[in-house]
Amino acid sequence: MKVNIKNLIDDVQCYDSVRELRWPEGRECPFCNSKKVIKRGSDDREPAKQRYECKECNKRFDDLTGTIFSGHHQPLKVWILCLYFMGLNLSNKQIAEELNLDRTDVQKMTTQLREGVVKKSHK
Repeated sequence: MKVNIKNLIDDVQCYDSVRELRWPEGRECPFCNSKKVIKRGSDDREPAKQRYECKECNKRFDDLTGTIFSGHHQPLKVWILCLYFMGLNLSNKQIAEELNLDRTDVQKMTTQLREGVVKKSHK
């Protein structure tokens, strides 16, 4: 029996962890940095992803807006697993096999993750 590792990762825990790391002092708007933020439902495809609205600038955003995980078709847990496998020094081919993804998708993901880590370390 082959176990799909993606089924072992909990979506809710992934998003809880992102929120804790991103906003240790409480949610704030990624556009104007206001703390006057209210919840506005959840994502249709990923129910663990919370949506918000800023009461200062009236813009809407979600848990991933403005992060390296934003705007992609892969769920957050796939990105987290990709990052984990990168830490184990797996090749893109091996990561693609483990996550059952196309190698070109994994290439884009690993490149973006590396660029995001480099950008963060230079701030």
